[in-house]
Amino acid sequence: MNWKISALIVAALSAALPVFAQHSPSEPVLDVSAMDKTIDPCVDFYTYSCGGWIKKNPIPPDQSSWGTSGKLEDENRAQLRAILEAAARASTTRDPVTQEIGDYYASCMDEEAIEKLGAKPLAPELDRIARLKSKHDLAGYVATSQFPPSLEGGGPLFAFRSDQDYKDSAQVIAEADQGGLGLPDRDYYFKDDPKSVELRKAYVAHVGKMFELLGDNPAVAAAEAATVMRIETALAKGQMTLVERRDPPKLYHKMSVEELQKLAPSFAWSDYFAKTNVGSIGSPLATLNVVTPDYFHVMSAEIEKETLANWKTYLRWHAAHDAARDLSSPFVKENFDFYGKILSGQQELPPRWKRCTNDVDGDLGEALGQAYVAKHFSPDAKQAAQKIVKEVEAAMQSEIQTLPWMSAATKEQALIKLHAIANKIGYPDAWRDYSALEIVRGDEIGNSQRASWFEFHRQLAKIGKPVDRNEWGMTPPTVNAYYDPQKDDINFPAGILQPPLFSALSDAAPNYGDTGATMGHELTHAFDDEGSQFDAQGNLRNWWTDADRKEFEQRAQCVVDQYSGYPIIDDIKINGKLTNGEDLADLGGTLLAYLAWKEDTKDQKLEPLDGLTPEQRFFVAYGQGWCTNERDENKRLRATMDPHSPEKYRANGVVSNMNEFRAAFHCKPGQPMVRESACRVW
Repeated sequence: MNWKISALIVAALSAALPVFAQHSPSEPVLDVSAMDKTIDPCVDFYTYSCGGWIKKNPIPPDQSSWGTSGKLEDENRAQLRAILEAAARASTTRDPVTQEIGDYYASCMDEEAIEKLGAKPLAPELDRIARLKSKHDLAGYVATSQFPPSLEGGGPLFAFRSDQDYKDSAQVIAEADQGGLGLPDRDYYFKDDPKSVELRKAYVAHVGKMFELLGDNPAVAAAEAATVMRIETALAKGQMTLVERRDPPKLYHKMSVEELQKLAPSFAWSDYFAKTNVGSIGSPLATLNVVTPDYFHVMSAEIEKETLANWKTYLRWHAAHDAARDLSSPFVKENFDFYGKILSGQQELPPRWKRCTNDVDGDLGEALGQAYVAKHFSPDAKQAAQKIVKEVEAAMQSEIQTLPWMSAATKEQALIKLHAIANKIGYPDAWRDYSALEIVRGDEIGNSQRASWFEFHRQLAKIGKPVDRNEWGMTPPTVNAYYDPQKDDINFPAGILQPPLFSALSDAAPNYGDTGATMGHELTHAFDDEGSQFDAQGNLRNWWTDADRKEFEQRAQCVVDQYSGYPIIDDIKINGKLTNGEDLADLGGTLLAYLAWKEDTKDQKLEPLDGLTPEQRFFVAYGQGWCTNERDENKRLRATMDPHSPEKYRANGVVSNMNEFRAAFHCKPGQPMVRESACRVW
């Protein structure tokens, strides 16, 4: 997903209506056995809610972390496996969708055939690189490489895609962005702490080993790895940081292709656009958004500086890196040893069926999603989710109308935006057509490459056309949700609308503590530090009075300061500027859920259950949505990359600002879960 989609990675949805097929009815939304009641909730609410769960749920060896949503992902993946294995076994009279997903999965699972091929599938690509005659040819190669030009920043040199025009959200334009790195982010190339230095050494060693797998002797491979590291470090210097990328106006630089050529003269843009078949974009009068102009200036300078031989080395590395997961076991193992073990702390490679299931979901997600929805998501489930969203939106409307710090003029605009938000639940209204994608049984890497090109051309075909506001950015089986500020919609795939994250057997309070908080989270993204810069039509436009915007920013800074004080591991603390949008959404979403629950149950007499009052059950269910164990390596990775705070603080950080929590647990001033100067925005 691009920068605009603030995805809620580990939150759980829940619902109060008995309409969902149960994975395990014995797992309620609120699990009393997952608690640790020896802990004072006013001292450490997260451990009070999750202490028992943490002790009973060690991290599986093929995982870098393990939480409530991770368990659901595994359950969903097992359901997808059953669908795919049945599709792979089906007769030749299969319908086209079943045939596509079945043949793709069967090809991916044919490990014997993949091992026999070894590195042979990569040979044509390496030959193409070897035949490059000048640096002018780089553009043509990048445009037609084995894997397509990156949509999101991986692969060689840069990312290229389509996107909504920030100032005219009804239209789609072309977009060029920074990319070309093998490490997860530009900061990995520059941090000077011992762990980062060690990680860079491990990365260079990994790149060298990949060159050895291509047939180079160790000495040559080591020199080539050093070349790759030098080029990538130079490219990284031109890139924006993740915090800088959270400011939308900094990512909008509309220019003509002629202006782009002047900005980056060492790259043959006319060749690139011609060979990617983007049509009118090749015209000097056409415009595109160059997200990071400084990067393309640096990239051009590096093309000029480095020799053609060095660029061939760089391209060989990225070809091997992009293909590694689809090649024989030596490549798969070496790739996992760095990116799985060293970078995220996984102890074992996930079994092949999991990897192949993920690949089908990634490349044919809406084809696989049709079968998944038919089996595991009922029309009643969709209606139940829509009901909860509407209740949370009603709570947001009430909050906006009564905000003491916002003027009437800004409130009017905020309500217009709120009422324009579209709620997309479960799956798309119309399924994506994959009939133009050729899936060949027995051609595992070919299927992967063709699927990547299919998606690349599907994205570029949007350029110059009106935006399809019905399109989804996640597949139906995904355990996740997101808000898109330019489409102004919230999206809840069927995969996250599954037990045991919510249960028909539960009383209302936990369902709102879980479901409502998640839906409130996504709704609040429309009004967080990024989303609040877009209007009801999804255009980047200031709809605030100056005084109201200043007041909002002061309140958002309170949250930045709060979270920046929380430790992650060793001496690393949360980067509160990076996580601010998600922290604001957690805080606002939980309050909205609480208000929606109170309104929904206002005429009911609610009784204590399992030794907890209804109010306590609301908050414990919220806390248990974050129960997680995590490896140290993954904590360090997330500290750099993840705009979400660690789960402990997504629980404790929120409730420590809420008077409703203090009242529910009778917390006293001075206790850790009672902030002296509480943060409150929405």
